[in-house]
Amino acid sequence: MSELTSSHGLDMPRPNYRTTAVIIASAMFMEQLDSTVLATALPTMARYFDVTPSHMSVALTSYLLSLAVLIPASGHVADRFGARTVFSTAIVIFTVSSILCAQAPTLPLLVAARLLQGAGGAMMIPVGRLVLLRSVDRADLVSAMSWLLVPALIGPIVGPPVGGLIVTYLDWRWIFYINVPIGVLGIALTSLFIPNTRSTTRQRFDVFGFVLSGVSLACLLFGFETASRGVGETSVAFALIGAGLVSGLAYVVYALRAKRTPILDLSLMRIRTFGVSVVAGSLSRITQGAQPFLLPLMMQLTFGMSAAESGLITFATACGSMMMKAAAMPILRRFGFRNTLFWNGVVSSALYAVCAAFRSWWPHWALFVVLGICGFSMSLQFTAYNTVAYDDVPAERTASANSFYTTFQQLMLSFGICAGALALTISKAVSGHASASVGDFSAAFLIVTAISILAAPVCLGYPLNAGAVMSGHKRKEEMELDSVN
Repeated sequence: MSELTSSHGLDMPRPNYRTTAVIIASAMFMEQLDSTVLATALPTMARYFDVTPSHMSVALTSYLLSLAVLIPASGHVADRFGARTVFSTAIVIFTVSSILCAQAPTLPLLVAARLLQGAGGAMMIPVGRLVLLRSVDRADLVSAMSWLLVPALIGPIVGPPVGGLIVTYLDWRWIFYINVPIGVLGIALTSLFIPNTRSTTRQRFDVFGFVLSGVSLACLLFGFETASRGVGETSVAFALIGAGLVSGLAYVVYALRAKRTPILDLSLMRIRTFGVSVVAGSLSRITQGAQPFLLPLMMQLTFGMSAAESGLITFATACGSMMMKAAAMPILRRFGFRNTLFWNGVVSSALYAVCAAFRSWWPHWALFVVLGICGFSMSLQFTAYNTVAYDDVPAERTASANSFYTTFQQLMLSFGICAGALALTISKAVSGHASASVGDFSAAFLIVTAISILAAPVCLGYPLNAGAVMSGHKRKEEMELDSVN
């Protein structure tokens, strides 16, 4: 473990990871609540801004774009200015930008405010996770992640019904105003309980790599977002995607030849558990990103549900996620990370494919049950990914690995939204529908699910004993080998 110091250079004991996890979870609560409430409110906001609902995907992708571009710098910024300083400042930025989002009179100004909000989120969550990773032993990491994720899942649970109630009975602007008291509480708790720790190892900031990676991520995301609209902007979309691919290739060449550690350290992919987690997790997150975008739209536009009704049904996914947390450790201890991630990856993808069969005549309880099981299965998948990814990462590379992993995590969530919107647009064009039908939504669900199923065979790349210390799971042969050694 790399040495931690306070802002005055004195050695600091590890903070209690449970206390730290709950504080970080309060920030995640605010972010997740904001995202899930916004997804439910998109159709109502589309009417206010006088655009089609599919165009409102830019309100989601602009935030995720800012996250993807700025997250790579989070580890360096935390080590330079201190974890508490960066974390509390990020909460301030997120809270103030939420007020600006609520005051936005036009869609472009909303997008600008969401970009600023993403800048706060880009430092808030990764730096909080970094503090947690540095304050817990590997054997306690599954428990620590549960302490972090369970309170934070309250956001997705209350988000959809709260969003539905707000846009049905209040003004949509309140979906941003509710962040203000949460942000104030988060700042107070951070100042009281999170030490202003820094790493003793310092490196120069990779400005050139930051610019190259930022240009690549920005062009790719906006290119795919533009293509997903399907409104005659094909040449612009292809130009952006082309620029993103070229700058991305330039970054890869630069990073492989760099004499010092680049901002996104590609050599981390040589660590087997980390590399497999990045690739498989990225494929799975495309479905995770698309599902909260597609479901509320389908239920409101084709089933005739109100925002409140669709919110009450879709929050079943978060309920399933909450129920999984108590089961994660026993499942991983019984089956191990490799087997769990492979078989559960198949099951979770198949469950999301069932969403393509949803119709307006399905009873609400049936929709709720399916989505609850989906949430349980997919949450197990991401708890395992997020934990085993750091199994073999050296302590001194934790900050770099956290920035790298979180960047791709947010990037794929953004691609998921774009993939869902693009699949919906293509299906409408093929079927000749002026507006999306239930069949178009079914096609979009099947397309994004087909992507996530590819993650299952990738999970076979994990070693058989991957994460054995974290899960408490060891094969008999390994125990015998340990006794011999």
